[in-house]
Amino acid sequence: MKLLRVGPPGEEKPAIMDASGRLFDVSAHVPDFTPETLAAGCIERLAALNLADLPLIEGTPRIGPPVASPQKFIGVGLNYADHAAEMGVSPPKQPVIFTKHTSCIVGPNDQVMLPPDSRHADHEVELGVVIGKTAQRVKEAQALEHVAGYVLVNDVSERHYQKECGGQWVKGKSCDTFGPIGPWLATTDEIPDPQVIDLELEVNDEVRQRGNTKDMFFSVAELIAYISRFFTLLPGDIITTGTPAGVGMGRKPPVYLKEGDVMKLSASGLGQQCQIVERLAV
Repeated sequence: MKLLRVGPPGEEKPAIMDASGRLFDVSAHVPDFTPETLAAGCIERLAALNLADLPLIEGTPRIGPPVASPQKFIGVGLNYADHAAEMGVSPPKQPVIFTKHTSCIVGPNDQVMLPPDSRHADHEVELGVVIGKTAQRVKEAQALEHVAGYVLVNDVSERHYQKECGGQWVKGKSCDTFGPIGPWLATTDEIPDPQVIDLELEVNDEVRQRGNTKDMFFSVAELIAYISRFFTLLPGDIITTGTPAGVGMGRKPPVYLKEGDVMKLSASGLGQQCQIVERLAV
């Protein structure tokens, strides 16, 4: 299934998209896609519905992030060889883990707003993983059993905040609007193997990033097993799994995002995003 949340910010309602792109309202069966409803088995209940019996959503409503109010948004850095090389670092021996605060999450086509003093904002197309079942010190062989589905993520990053402002990466990863997610959550029946997903990102119609999740250093299963050693992953938690080469910081000279830029992202089976870059007023 393709699960979406549609409507104005804060007023989204849950929906299912069929193979032809039509949206059906499932709010009579589940109030929203939240950590609580995922934990309660809403995906299994929805899978039993007949779409023909559901109300059709007319028009082209705004698409929100496909999961409401996740407790954790976890990033993975330097998880592709070509990206590590362009950043001038050695491949990591263990996954590089950081936090994106959940307040950065927006819909897939919402504007990305640069902070007033930002001059080094960058794009990162990534595969995101949504946890569906509590994972605590799970084995790699069982890790994917804890996944609700997969999403497309733009891990927008302010490199000066990330690299030069001291401390952890979180400052450069968590600015408001720096976490576009969606358009839909593809359940695991839609994505049986998360290690064969094509990723692409364009800025102003120029392809900047193109890669495939088969090139990850650490697979989705390895990441879930590794992260759950250190803290419990809960339903609704999102892990964004790293980006292939082509980020703005990796170009010579670097090319960063500016007002008016248009980012377009895509991933096989996970849809497309489009964001216009704007700047917050001082």
